[in-house]
Amino acid sequence: MSQLSAWDHPEPLALDTAPLPEYGTGSLADLLPTLAAGMGVPGMTATIRELTAADRVCVLLIDGLGWEQLLAHRDEAPFLSSLLGTSRGGTGRPLTAGYPATTAVSLASVGTGLPPGAHGLPGYTVRNPATGELMNQLRWQPYTDPRAWQPYPTVFRLAQDAGVHAAQVTSPVFEHTPLTRIALSGGSFHGRLSGEERMDLAAEQLAAGDRSLVYTYYSELDGAGHRYGVASDTWRGQLMYVDRLAQRLAEQLPPRSALYVTADHGMVDVPFDDEHRIDFDTDWELRAGVALLGGEGRARHVYAVPRAENDVLTVWREVLGEQFWVASRDEAIAAGWFGPHIDERVYPRLGDVVAAAHDDVLIIASEREPKESALVGNHGSMTPAEQLVPLLEVRS
Repeated sequence: MSQLSAWDHPEPLALDTAPLPEYGTGSLADLLPTLAAGMGVPGMTATIRELTAADRVCVLLIDGLGWEQLLAHRDEAPFLSSLLGTSRGGTGRPLTAGYPATTAVSLASVGTGLPPGAHGLPGYTVRNPATGELMNQLRWQPYTDPRAWQPYPTVFRLAQDAGVHAAQVTSPVFEHTPLTRIALSGGSFHGRLSGEERMDLAAEQLAAGDRSLVYTYYSELDGAGHRYGVASDTWRGQLMYVDRLAQRLAEQLPPRSALYVTADHGMVDVPFDDEHRIDFDTDWELRAGVALLGGEGRARHVYAVPRAENDVLTVWREVLGEQFWVASRDEAIAAGWFGPHIDERVYPRLGDVVAAAHDDVLIIASEREPKESALVGNHGSMTPAEQLVPLLEVRS
């Protein structure tokens, strides 16, 4: 049972205190359209005004490297930290990931240039309206038609159609995944196992065209954070390694190039105790009237049984309202959590109740989600530690 009874009636967090993603001016969804606009790709608009055009652009996305984590670990990342200033001819600033701040959502925002309410991947797991089942959008289980789920063309495909050399350089295991197809396809795919090979090939792909748009990706920092936490030696070792990879790529940039280093989300370490980890599977108050529990520990989509929506909202707000921003679907949409508008096909994918963590707390599900419930590092919500990601620039 919750540590706080619903009958105690806490004062809930006001929804307007949630720090909204900067859709349209400084979010991950704005990055590739801004860069593609600088290469003359039709239909693209430059909305991140600090960025100047380059003929050849590479985006290195480091999974799990939040802005606040980088600032707190400058000694482990001397090269990336040097890009926070202007000593190498670039500038460093944070972007906002978008809500929820999680990998599948953010990669779709990066690749399509659209916020979650448009591209339609609004959480780690969400209800598929066609089947009534929860769908894991990272693992794409149960399978559904990717193009029906996310019909918009990627920025890479639009760039390729405009004569730009487009390429993705990442692990070969991602080549045929549905998430790659709907978020990061367009141009050529190059699978390489080692980080060094990826950096070297990304530089080669940049030089392959007079105008080039190249994407490369490193995932292991995120895995270390999930398993051991962002205060761990393992995480810091991974940061040291990826710092060297970024420098390796920067030193190989061909002429007229810009490298942008960014991430998909930050991370929060959550203590292992009942105060910080509220177990939905053993809590009768939170389970009452709930048909499906989606999302993840810090960014929940809650699907109520028919006609129980208001009751579920009331209980979740009363039980969790001091630790979570708790909104109805329509309140979250009106507040702009998922972007300035919601496509019609996306609306029923959102929870009847949407809960975003404010404190260092999780809603775990020890029986339904045993692996996720055991993670040290977590993310998803709108706190700065999760929401802010770096945008670091190197130009040749």
